[in-house]
Amino acid sequence: MKTAVNLKNINNLAIPATISGIAEPILSITDTAIVGNIPVDGLESLAAAGIVGSFLSMLIWVLGQTRSAISAIISQYLGAGKIHEVKDLPAQAIFFNILLSLFLLLSTIFIVEDIFRLFEASGKILEYCVSYYSIRVWGFPLTLFTFAVFGIFRGLQNTYYPMLIAIIGAVLNIVLDFIFVYGIEGMLPAMYLEGAAWASLISQGVMAILVFFLLRAKTDISLKLRFPLNKELKRLVFMSLNLFVRALALNAALIIAVREATALGDRFIGAHTIAINLWLFSAFFIDGYGAAGNSMGGKLLGEKDYNGLWTLAKKIITYGMIVSLVLMLVGFIFYYPLGRIFSNEEIVLQTFYGVFFIMILGLPMNTLAFVFDGLFKGLGEMKYLRNVLLSATFLGFVPTLYLGKYFGLGFYAIWIAFVVWMAIRGGALVFKFRRKFRPLLQNQ
Repeated sequence: MKTAVNLKNINNLAIPATISGIAEPILSITDTAIVGNIPVDGLESLAAAGIVGSFLSMLIWVLGQTRSAISAIISQYLGAGKIHEVKDLPAQAIFFNILLSLFLLLSTIFIVEDIFRLFEASGKILEYCVSYYSIRVWGFPLTLFTFAVFGIFRGLQNTYYPMLIAIIGAVLNIVLDFIFVYGIEGMLPAMYLEGAAWASLISQGVMAILVFFLLRAKTDISLKLRFPLNKELKRLVFMSLNLFVRALALNAALIIAVREATALGDRFIGAHTIAINLWLFSAFFIDGYGAAGNSMGGKLLGEKDYNGLWTLAKKIITYGMIVSLVLMLVGFIFYYPLGRIFSNEEIVLQTFYGVFFIMILGLPMNTLAFVFDGLFKGLGEMKYLRNVLLSATFLGFVPTLYLGKYFGLGFYAIWIAFVVWMAIRGGALVFKFRRKFRPLLQNQ
């Protein structure tokens, strides 16, 4: 039975995926908003949360690519009616991924000060970075495990259960943030920045436990490691490696941006922390239709339904653009109140307001990139995604940033570079999709 490409089926995947997706930036946004209003050293705490958050996002995005590879393979086998052939693949993939994450965790924990000095952190900000990271880093393997299981559900055309887990994690994190950061009079002392770290760690642990039991209860896929290795493990590894390199290029841009903002001064890294959290929030919001493209695209490819695939691409980009226009409207209407959620430092807010409009105007570019990015992951086009990110970062983002810096644009150069970066990514994916699948459509 062919997959019906209609608004109902797309939204059945996209809406839960959107809610699930924004849970990750909500964790960071919650920390940023609450930490930015700490009565003692609020500016330094905000800067440290931004720096550590950027580094942890890099680690998660680099190693979390197994999620997309698992989703692509499972959805393609589901479409081909051969899902039984890959039931032992997820356990093998997750096992090796967690081992790698533990290795990296133990490697970074001993050189943590040197890592954050690369971000131009020093003095009290460096001290806060080390204490915050030393707690939050233990949630890294838990998040990778949760993401991998989310990928299994997505491949099975189910984004509802990941949404439930993500909501529970986000709500729990917000509650614990208020309790641990500000304390409870007479019961629990205020822990400030370290309290935010503990809130995130506990929330990540609860999400990992819940998703484990949900997978066991709702699917036939076992997480018990079995041998011999599945025949698709090699393809999954190569897909993951291409996405690994891609994620390195992606995070190179994010890290360079953080480093340049930090070098400009405390108010700039504070403003950049607010802006990048809102950028990531909008990214995951738009990415819901990319997730629908990921799940349905892989299944349609497995069915060899190229007409359906072409229709899917047109529909998800249309719906994604509508979402981005709504976000733009919200951004302009609540231009000033949004900033005040995150900080009470006037100098930080004025710096943020100076670049926020650039981020808002770039949202349609983000939509093209994120929606087609999700679709291409479902199609297994990881090598092309890798090449696009390398080109966009080192031929687009970096030259734009340093040319802007040379001509005295300062903080503006960072956000202009982001717009150029996303325009290259989106344009290249649209071009490739049309060139590859239009001939197949005509021949079907």
